[in-house]
Amino acid sequence: MENREIAEKVIELVGGKGNIQSVAHCATRLRIITADKEKINMKAVEDLDKVKGSFFNSGQYQIIFGTGLVNKIYDEVQSILGSSVTANAAPVKKEGSAFQRAVRMFGDVFVPIIPVLVATGLFMGLRGLLTQEAFLSMFGMSSDSLPNNLILFTQVLTDTAFSFLPALVCWSTFRIFGGNPVIGIVIGLMLVNPALPNAYEVGQQTASPLYFFGFIPVVGYQGSVLPAFITGIVGSKIEKFLKKKIPDSVDLIITPFLILLSSSLLALFVIGPIFHQVELVVLAVVEKLLVLPLGIGGLIYGCFGQLLGIFGIHHILNFLEISMLSQTGWNMLNPIGTCGNMAQAGAVLAVAIKSRNAKMKQIAYPSAFSATLGITEPAVFGVTLRLGKPFIMSMIGGGVGGFLASILGLKATGMALTGIPGTLLYLNNQLPIYLFVNAVAMAVSFALTYTIGYKDAPEESSASAAASKKISVSDVPASASSVEGQEIVLYSALSGKVIPLEQVEDEVFSKGVLGQGIAIIPVSGRVLAPCDGVISTIPSTRHAVGLAGPGDVEILVHVGMDTVQLEGKFFDCKVAEGDVVKKGDVLLEFDMEGIQSAGYPLVTPMVVCNSDDYNKMNVLADGNIQAGTELLRLVKNE
Repeated sequence: MENREIAEKVIELVGGKGNIQSVAHCATRLRIITADKEKINMKAVEDLDKVKGSFFNSGQYQIIFGTGLVNKIYDEVQSILGSSVTANAAPVKKEGSAFQRAVRMFGDVFVPIIPVLVATGLFMGLRGLLTQEAFLSMFGMSSDSLPNNLILFTQVLTDTAFSFLPALVCWSTFRIFGGNPVIGIVIGLMLVNPALPNAYEVGQQTASPLYFFGFIPVVGYQGSVLPAFITGIVGSKIEKFLKKKIPDSVDLIITPFLILLSSSLLALFVIGPIFHQVELVVLAVVEKLLVLPLGIGGLIYGCFGQLLGIFGIHHILNFLEISMLSQTGWNMLNPIGTCGNMAQAGAVLAVAIKSRNAKMKQIAYPSAFSATLGITEPAVFGVTLRLGKPFIMSMIGGGVGGFLASILGLKATGMALTGIPGTLLYLNNQLPIYLFVNAVAMAVSFALTYTIGYKDAPEESSASAAASKKISVSDVPASASSVEGQEIVLYSALSGKVIPLEQVEDEVFSKGVLGQGIAIIPVSGRVLAPCDGVISTIPSTRHAVGLAGPGDVEILVHVGMDTVQLEGKFFDCKVAEGDVVKKGDVLLEFDMEGIQSAGYPLVTPMVVCNSDDYNKMNVLADGNIQAGTELLRLVKNE
């Protein structure tokens, strides 16, 4: 049977659409809540192709499909049911405090946008260099000698992503919160409609806001983040509300109309104007800070000025810079702000070097480089703000650099360039000071992040390394599937006490429904890769991880019993589906005390889902073991 047919039969056998209240899934099971469980034909469900069993637990009817397949079946079920039931929308992480959840959620919104921002940062750095008179004069050229079409092309490359950033943010926010991303991107485009006064031009006082009803200032929100983010949240919530109230027959017409209308009104007349007033307050505060004696102003702005970029209100300072340049010929804001950028680069570089997570390295290294060119959005939203402590370390580094810049009287001869391209604004004998203060800011941030601001290496790493010296992963064949009698060694994913799988309370594991393996009662909240492989399964609740390893072995590590009910609370997944990992890489971290206090057992099965493909499975350890210790030896069927 095809997956679509199975999904249709499941819906029919549990009593039809009308009997289904909600559908969810974990790493292995489709979980259905029904209005009347008496309508469920359990025997017929279990007789379906690809179904490995079913049972009731915690008010849910759970159908066992196994890793990978359950995701596909769930997608088909959700497609058939549409919006008629509550399903798993994009998950919102719930672990940690409310502030921590908000920060992580903010970071999640920016993850898909980061590559574009990194590329744009590189373009802006190159453009800033190629259009500077000081640089062009080295070649006997000036800005007037550059072809207009070339200038236009560079503007397209550098301005597009940031000019339409609200559209990207709204799109991603709708996606994260379970709304229609297409509606989100249209709402975001409304925020930067050319009919509205450009935010940068308003900041430079070359344009004025439009006043509706005589008192509501309305501008475009080019480069703004927070108004678009809040609008995206509000819009997605409105969409979910309307989906429940509007009949399916008119849903296609009425729902988008009402979402666009209400969201745009709120964005332009409520959310946007509020933040416009915030911008004016920020401008006044920064002006006062810069005149504080003994470098205090530089210290404060260098430290906290980085927050302005997060809220997307940094462009208002353009007016202040223009005002300083017109009145004195100098820009005191630029060098202090640059220190904050370089501090971000230092913090992200420390994370990139220290992290063992391949995905984090892929994000961090280019983000650090982009920050040195003056574009910090990838660094902030992709790394430091998501991790928390590195952002604080960058604030300290930026504060130290800003203090030195203020004390030493560093002043720029222009604006709009920071980081490496910003050196062109300090060619009047100030360049050594400029390089010095930025090097200090970067070094302080790097040192603090590397030593106390970022913890990556697991406590078990030493044990893992010791184990890998005994039997190298390279000794395990990359493809054992075609070699008869070939052995595959799997290493323990956790530190703790080994127990037989039969002792696990959940019959899905104890009876080997999902495959044979072993279970571990953990003593440390960290799951490591038991072999080289590719991440095949990460459920939305992050309580388990599936791995495809050498010889086509399929491994599932399931932390705790029925922990899917925690909806991601206490779990922090370090990898994503499709990531290539090495043995010993950190896959998942979890809060042992939190899970236990919530009433869930910590016993963690490590199962070979395709154990039928192997004629031998030997357990190599018992009792208390360290993560990275040899645990299972598999022999391929002849």
